[in-house]
Amino acid sequence: MAQFKADEREPLIGGDRPPNTIVLHRSIDEPVMEKGEEKKSAFSGKTGLVVVSILMTELCERLTYYSVVANLVLFCTSKLDIPSSDAANISLVFSGTVYLIPVIGGYISDSYAGKYNTILGSGLIYLLGLFLLPAAAIDYTGWFGKDDEGADYDLSIETRKAYFFMGLIFVAIGTGGIKANVGPYGAQQVQDLGPDAVQSFFNWFYWFINAGSLVAYSGVAYIQQNISFTIGFLIPLASMFIALIIFVAARNLYINTAVGGSILGKAFGVCTATKCGGFKKARQRNGGPYSDDMVDGVISVLRVLPVFLLIIMYWAVYSQMQSTFFLQSERMNVMVGDVKMPAAVLNIFNTVIILVLIPIIDRGIYPLLAKYGRSPSHLQRIGFGMILAALSVVVAGILEIYRKQELSESGGIIQELADDKFNASTLSVFLQVPEFALVGASEVFASISGLEFAYSEAPDFMQGLVMGLFLMTSGIGNYVSTLILVIVKAASAGDPWFPDEINEGKAEYLFFLIGGLMVVNFFVFLIIAKLYKSRASSEADREQERYNTDPIIEKKSRDEFGYHDNPVVTDTRM
Repeated sequence: MAQFKADEREPLIGGDRPPNTIVLHRSIDEPVMEKGEEKKSAFSGKTGLVVVSILMTELCERLTYYSVVANLVLFCTSKLDIPSSDAANISLVFSGTVYLIPVIGGYISDSYAGKYNTILGSGLIYLLGLFLLPAAAIDYTGWFGKDDEGADYDLSIETRKAYFFMGLIFVAIGTGGIKANVGPYGAQQVQDLGPDAVQSFFNWFYWFINAGSLVAYSGVAYIQQNISFTIGFLIPLASMFIALIIFVAARNLYINTAVGGSILGKAFGVCTATKCGGFKKARQRNGGPYSDDMVDGVISVLRVLPVFLLIIMYWAVYSQMQSTFFLQSERMNVMVGDVKMPAAVLNIFNTVIILVLIPIIDRGIYPLLAKYGRSPSHLQRIGFGMILAALSVVVAGILEIYRKQELSESGGIIQELADDKFNASTLSVFLQVPEFALVGASEVFASISGLEFAYSEAPDFMQGLVMGLFLMTSGIGNYVSTLILVIVKAASAGDPWFPDEINEGKAEYLFFLIGGLMVVNFFVFLIIAKLYKSRASSEADREQERYNTDPIIEKKSRDEFGYHDNPVVTDTRM
């Protein structure tokens, strides 16, 4: 988001402006457009090459990540002999960890390594984990035969588990370091073109994320389930190699910013320097040890935290796609004619709705609303996404009622997925399309707007950290979802809602509980959103305060140059 500052050096006398007006000038990231001048696109020239490079890097990295998580539950149950409920929790804990690590990745980037080096280093760690995943899946006897003494080369289940879980740890570290930085790094390349270019970048950034997801949940998930997990895990390894090659190829074209030293240390120092007397005491102009930029940056971070905390429940709902929704998919009919679709195929519809909606919203709806002065704020869009997310679990609960009713009446069918067998309803798995599509539609509003909100509310030297904090909400959301499952299992032990075999439980109650919690969270979010003051608005207030209290500008001088008390602040950005 563009930053503006009141220019007190310009005597506001004459012209069309009233003499008591402070003009908020554009910064370099929102250039003044001359009449008749064509607006530059973020996707043309050198900038376009850099943007495409980053977007393709993100596509390949997301194809890699979603290929790992697409059938993670199925791999755990069919290859590692882990119970379904434990496998769901492993999936949630892994995804949660993936989105907690960005805080560390953002801190390292902002303080020491810079975004480019952090992304590259994280990618190399990522590759190490991706080598271990196929190592845990390979049928060593089938590939290599027997040794000279006729003994199998195959691994024990415990050894496979060790390889697999170590692989997940390295993947979590790698993708966490990349996630905190690749989005802000891309936005950094276009910020000089103005806030519209930044908004457009984040829309298309999310589009490319879901393009990678589409390939993972369709082609790679099918290969893993119906052909081989070994091949299915080699594909993400190759994809990550390609991602790093594309990213490094444009290394001489990127715009890089200087690192700022220990950002967290300075942030804690600002908080300590206040001595419970407000942030004014921390400022150098008031005798404190820190610059206005640093103090304002810390204030910006503290201000977004309540919003981030309330986004956590949204991610708890979102995480149902890879856990409870997936377990529901396994127990529905996945056959289409003679073709056995992967149980993870429903994620395609989450992705397709995103791929369809983003161009419509970016090129149609948002420009139209802006034309009539009705552009929704970041927080309004996030709130609407929360409503859609709540509807998704309600729909899942209603479907679960009908699924179990049909299963009870028909006796169901025995369905084999990988090496696992399930008693499944004859109802088509495609009846889950609405719940996945609603989550996808919610992402277009809540997730994309959340990314843009985190970027726009953070000062340049804290973007990695703030983006990491936003991504951490997703990780905590996964842990919250796991906690809900644990509490529900313990509280309903006598009449289980979510047992290892969900056909014998009441998973619909779980879905309705999560939906109810999301609704309560939404109403609290409305209150916080109403009270929230944006960074741009706060900066204007601080400039007004500085104007009123600056000891250098004496009252006499102000009168001579046309300055008056209580000046009107005019925003010339529009």
